[in-house]
Amino acid sequence: MVARGALAGKIRRMFVQDLRRELSRRFYIRSRTARTAALRIAYVVYASTLNGWHSRRPEPQAAASLRRRIEQLFDEDWQDADAGLYPRELIEALPWREYALAAPKLLADLPRTRERIRNRRHDELPEHLAPRYPPYYARNFHYQTDGYLGHTSAELYDLQVELLFGGTADAMRRRLIPPVVRFARAEGHANGHAGPAEGRPLKLLDVACGTGHFLRMLGAALPGARLFGVDLSPHYLARARETLPREVDVSLVCENAESLPFPDGHFDAATNVFLLHELPPEVRARILTEMARVVRPGGLVVVADSLQLRDAPELHNELHAFPDRFHEPYYPSYIQDDLAARVREAPLEVCEEKLAFLTKVVVARRPMS
Repeated sequence: MVARGALAGKIRRMFVQDLRRELSRRFYIRSRTARTAALRIAYVVYASTLNGWHSRRPEPQAAASLRRRIEQLFDEDWQDADAGLYPRELIEALPWREYALAAPKLLADLPRTRERIRNRRHDELPEHLAPRYPPYYARNFHYQTDGYLGHTSAELYDLQVELLFGGTADAMRRRLIPPVVRFARAEGHANGHAGPAEGRPLKLLDVACGTGHFLRMLGAALPGARLFGVDLSPHYLARARETLPREVDVSLVCENAESLPFPDGHFDAATNVFLLHELPPEVRARILTEMARVVRPGGLVVVADSLQLRDAPELHNELHAFPDRFHEPYYPSYIQDDLAARVREAPLEVCEEKLAFLTKVVVARRPMS
């Protein structure tokens, strides 16, 4: 009887634990979906203030697809945090304080951005800066002030992206973390959890690291890693140096990713988030080849960018609308391309292709020989 009672008690505890876990998962999905709807309203107000753009309701099939994709994104986000692939703190809240400090500057910048949009001007960069950079880069992407070559742009960028994606941008970025963490564990690299007996630290390069937002997440997920970031904008790197936690082991380099300043096989892994759609096709190919070059044989490359047309036929209108509202001259060619095929041409061996709301993730390894 005692044994039977103990077993029953254990079953009850397991049931309660599983119930709490399921309720927590559902609450996370519902609360984040509601937050997305609220931030979407804020973005529509912001966009209509900029250029008089009014939200066009998606077709029923597209709307259903977007709802399903958002819920799946947040479900996977919760599951990966619950599985210990990254700390739960990463999914708990957006960096509201950082965004609150940026919001007044975003509002103050509205008149200049609005004027640029209405006149379709995308070449308003300081004259002394533009000649230093490739023509595809020296422009006002998204019609933002100074493009990627100004301190104000660097301060506002993360808030603008989060508004654009309705609070899903960080969750989409986090889709790159699980394959990196699994790779680090499988290869025996130090990750900050196993104590002094671990192997050497994972050495990872984030290409086009911008303000260091993704590096911050990687540092939380792999506190033992040696992180490197490369970006073409000194202003965005300055912002990264201001905001990255001091305990993160990170080195930042200002260089063009078409010719990375590292020897062959220098890194265990390389990542890239939301860069390739802003590049001409030939530059995309060169950067992917460089990423393949700087990781060691057997090393990992994870790339994430926008969905492409073949990934979501029901969202064709939404994908085509994006460059119409922003200055994104290379986006139309990107969405007609095949990201996984370009990764294979690097050459890399593609291990996985995954869709996450409006993002496509390709996981690959450098061949051993």
